[in-house]
Amino acid sequence: MDFNQLKYFQVLANIKHFTKAAKQISISQSALSRSISKLEDELGITLFNRQNGNIHLTQQGQKFLIHTERILREMDTALNEINLAEQPGHGVVNLSFTHSIGGYFLPIILREFNKAYPDIKVKLNQHNTAYLIHQLSEGKNDLCLCPAILNSENLAWEYLWSEELFAVVPDVHPLADRESVTLQELESYPFITLKPSYSLRILVDQFLEVANSHPNIVFEGDDISTVANLVAANLGVSLIPCIPTNEYAGIKYLSVSFPICQRAIGIAWNTTQQLSDEAITFQQFTLKSFANVKKLPHR
Repeated sequence: MDFNQLKYFQVLANIKHFTKAAKQISISQSALSRSISKLEDELGITLFNRQNGNIHLTQQGQKFLIHTERILREMDTALNEINLAEQPGHGVVNLSFTHSIGGYFLPIILREFNKAYPDIKVKLNQHNTAYLIHQLSEGKNDLCLCPAILNSENLAWEYLWSEELFAVVPDVHPLADRESVTLQELESYPFITLKPSYSLRILVDQFLEVANSHPNIVFEGDDISTVANLVAANLGVSLIPCIPTNEYAGIKYLSVSFPICQRAIGIAWNTTQQLSDEAITFQQFTLKSFANVKKLPHR
């Protein structure tokens, strides 16, 4: 039995298809079949039932998969520790984050983390929430700063803070002299927001539905800065968080009196993978930094 046999078995057990599994691990289907047959012979058990081209794990195969995944995780951890030992001070944290967080929160926490741990490097990856959650599930990132995760198997999410969403209008808008509005009052004005794939857009749609407000959406963008600048150009109104490090001329932030518009931001990780010491350090540093924070930012 060798290391590759275990990896091939794990991939096949998850994909349940010889051709697709062989393609993923870049070997021929016949080579994969031989490897699995050899593994079964060495173990003296049948790992898969094969019927009419379909395969599924036997009861013994399911038990063996549990131990195989633990062995592979331990091997990855050992190799990571060896590599770090050979290159002291070169630990890396793969951190992903959503577009709307990168403009204000991330630079602050990275600056403070770098002061405390100058030898730990943070590799960044920015995308929409759905893509980042997929990447995290695939083990391609260590940690992710994102809104709350719902119904995601094998992913944990820990709350950091809540931020208020504001109705934003041009400073020449009829509502600009108000301190607060309801979302229903925005219904008659052109609405600018993010594209449907973004978690912030999904949340905005939910708030609008609660308010029974159905404004005419005239533009869907990829980032809050674009949305804010288009509002400043008097092309419509929107619902976005306030970004104190990036104030926009020509915009008025109005509190929303109904419904209460807030979103929770937290840090997520994959519970099926062993976090590196560096990733744990960043995770705990971030949680501690926001331990007493309830809501931010405000106007």
